[in-house]
Amino acid sequence: MARKGILSTDLAGTDTKAVQGRAPAPKRGAVGALQSSLTKLQESAVQQIDASLIDDAGLEDRLGLDPTAQKQLVESLRTYGQQVPVLLRPKPSQQGRYEIVYGRRRLKALRELAMPVSAMVRQLDDHALVMAQGQENNARQDLSFIEKASFAVQLQELDYDRPTIAAALSMDLPMVSRMLKVGLAFPLPFLRNIGSAPSIGRDRWTALAKALEVDGVPDRVSELMKTPDFTALQSDARFDAVYARATTTPSARTRAAPAKPRTLRAVDGTALADIRATSKGVTLNIAGKRGDGFDTWINANAETLLADLHDRWTKMRTED
Repeated sequence: MARKGILSTDLAGTDTKAVQGRAPAPKRGAVGALQSSLTKLQESAVQQIDASLIDDAGLEDRLGLDPTAQKQLVESLRTYGQQVPVLLRPKPSQQGRYEIVYGRRRLKALRELAMPVSAMVRQLDDHALVMAQGQENNARQDLSFIEKASFAVQLQELDYDRPTIAAALSMDLPMVSRMLKVGLAFPLPFLRNIGSAPSIGRDRWTALAKALEVDGVPDRVSELMKTPDFTALQSDARFDAVYARATTTPSARTRAAPAKPRTLRAVDGTALADIRATSKGVTLNIAGKRGDGFDTWINANAETLLADLHDRWTKMRTED
């Protein structure tokens, strides 16, 4: 399938679903000019929209919200009101509803406060939507490296070509390639579990991707991510925990505790010897101080005694 380019205008052979959300073709002449002027005025005007009429749209640009920062935003909006409008578009599939282009944090906070949303409403097709979202993201200082990389991957999965992705993120093609190389190494659910990791740059994400290629490492990391202690961490700390788990080589095997000897006793209970069984064999130890020469006698008759025991063992095994 040919990738969608930023300058592509060829819609031949495109079905209705593919062009869903495109703005209607402008009318010509005086009517068209008047309509265009009214549309521009409407798009420049800030409107008050009920938050319940706004749905999500576009791509996932944030890998989770920082609770502390979100709480601060809520308090700021409560005290000073909304100073910067969000951008919406009319929902193509449902008249009277809207879709958010950018301003998701503000929308979430305004919903919490039950306040109307100050918004600009523009007619945007799907291509213009992701372009606007991408360029807005690039202008923001709070998006982390991995959030931008994930956004680039989502654009590629929607079949946009590299020049379009570069234009959306306002970066050159080599940087897009580096972003995609890192972003493609991690599935989106994995990134959501870690979060934005704002202090973590490309080098450490690249090192983590390499570490996860080793057999057994993804399973160890997955086990870590399921623990309550992990989910309680801040995003940067979650990355550090995953990185430590992925790059720490566990011991090949935990050494088993040495087998304890058991004491062999005479009929009257006197200790005669200690016997120890290990993976290497059985060891019999007869201390000289215990048996008044019993150890010497065993040593002198060991060959006969062992042969007799072996013969008895052989006969018992044959009978069984």
